[in-house]
Amino acid sequence: MGRMAHRSHTGTGPSQRQLRVGELIRRTLADVLNRGEIHDPDLNRMSITVGEVRCSPDLKVATVHVMPLGGKDVEEAIALLSKHRGELRHHITRQMTLKYAPDLRFRPDETFDRLDETRRLFSDETVQRDIRGSGDGDED
Repeated sequence: MGRMAHRSHTGTGPSQRQLRVGELIRRTLADVLNRGEIHDPDLNRMSITVGEVRCSPDLKVATVHVMPLGGKDVEEAIALLSKHRGELRHHITRQMTLKYAPDLRFRPDETFDRLDETRRLFSDETVQRDIRGSGDGDED
């Protein structure tokens, strides 16, 4: 019984620790960017949203999903953030107590694209007909 209690989270999604550390990194990066603590005028002129941070199981890699306000200049924002990766890591280690400062990898935040696709699917006539049909109670 004791062995089962220490099972790995492989394949079952992120652990609570990964989720907690990811959220703390997300908040820290959002605060740093919001306050303009990175000394780069090109980066500071952008309003960047940090949508999500996903941490690797060993917490050594953090994939940061970002999107500039309005969804424009995504590649430029990612390039600027990557350029200042070391400074951003420094801010994270000052704010958090972690064994390792995670390597930051920046990716576009596709959350809004997925939401738009979901809305489009739900507004599709065939899907609407299926939804209305499933609520009729005709099933035996």
